Amino acid sequence: MRHGLARNSDGAARRARPAGSAARDGRGCGDPIGVSELTRRIKSLLEGSTGQLAVTGEVAGLKASPSGHVYFSLKDAGALIDCVLWRSAAVRVRELPRDGDQATVHGRLSVYEPRGRYQLTVSSFSADLGKGDLWLRFEALRQSLAAEGLFDAARKRRLPALPGTIGIVTSPTGAALRDMVKILARRAPGARVIVSPCLVQGAAAVADIVRALSLLDRWGGADVIIVGRGGGSIEDIWPFNEEAVARAVGGLRTPVVSAVGHETDFTLTDFAADVRAATPSEAAEMVVPDHTELLSRLVAVRNGLARALSGLVRSERERLVRTIRSRAYRRPEDILMPRWQRLDDAASRLSSAAATLLSAARNRLSAAETRLACLSPGQVLARGYAIAVNADGSVLSDASAITPGARIGVILRRGCLDARVERISPGHSASSPAS
Repeated sequence: MRHGLARNSDGAARRARPAGSAARDGRGCGDPIGVSELTRRIKSLLEGSTGQLAVTGEVAGLKASPSGHVYFSLKDAGALIDCVLWRSAAVRVRELPRDGDQATVHGRLSVYEPRGRYQLTVSSFSADLGKGDLWLRFEALRQSLAAEGLFDAARKRRLPALPGTIGIVTSPTGAALRDMVKILARRAPGARVIVSPCLVQGAAAVADIVRALSLLDRWGGADVIIVGRGGGSIEDIWPFNEEAVARAVGGLRTPVVSAVGHETDFTLTDFAADVRAATPSEAAEMVVPDHTELLSRLVAVRNGLARALSGLVRSERERLVRTIRSRAYRRPEDILMPRWQRLDDAASRLSSAAATLLSAARNRLSAAETRLACLSPGQVLARGYAIAVNADGSVLSDASAITPGARIGVILRRGCLDARVERISPGHSASSPAS
């Protein structure tokens, strides 16, 4: 190989050194290599020097992919490592852990070359899955707030059917906001979207979420509020498990939808909200109806009403035509005359029956009068009988009721006698007169 000449700063000629010679002069580590080669060397070194491992930690960010592989992280107080459970091993696992579980995994250390990341390739889980500290904190606070009634179904409110303004409490730079705004613009172009920005992870997120919620609720212009963020580890979404955030959500005057993380993530904010959405995108679809679908339904209703009205008009027109063509319409007297005649016949029969009933009643009255006249005292006196009365005018019916010498009155058909009793015969009666 020919080498050219170079000049020093003083102009003296010197021979140019070939490439790579600097590596051999003690200042380098050999010829440079590519990233892929370096990753292969690391992979060979790590995977060749470690065998089967058993690692204990808290499960976080567990996610099952459509291919059947399961990805998650294992962490403790000081570190975190990515883990993968291939589908072939996942089908043998009776029960997968959940975020917050304390688990022991068995597997080998491996390197994912495209990203240069080391990870644990898990073959199995230990049979006894415990709960991590975060999960225990979550469960204790959930039970405490539930006992207070913060999560009661009776406190839940219905979302407005057609909200004009939607408030969103989330990070202004997150993908969750972009997804929600895009869906809301597509489904309800006329609706306003008001964002109350806040931090959604980290130590300062709790106070910031509470502030953003309070600000939006005090403003009062939103018909419904969405609060949440995209998915992440249990640590990332933990601010939404803090008591202050749950109480703030439960105390809002405005109906609120909680949309934190992925479908499998549950937070205390979800329990305190009026409605829980599995993801922010689902929350956006939940709070507003699709305007295209609404228009289609309105068109369908309009067409249905038009058909119903047209059918009613057609039916009434046909009935009118039948009426006009009917005999009753053309010659109403043909219908009325027989009815008038039947009415006259009925009136005649009614009059005759009334006269018969009246005559019979008169006859019965006359007979009763005759019987009553025969029983009257005047008729009795006319037949020769008399009525004896005491001095006070009361009728005497028992001879033993008076004494000899008593003054009595005798009423005749004509006139009255004033008499004195000389003798009493108590043994005689009206049915057996004295001889």
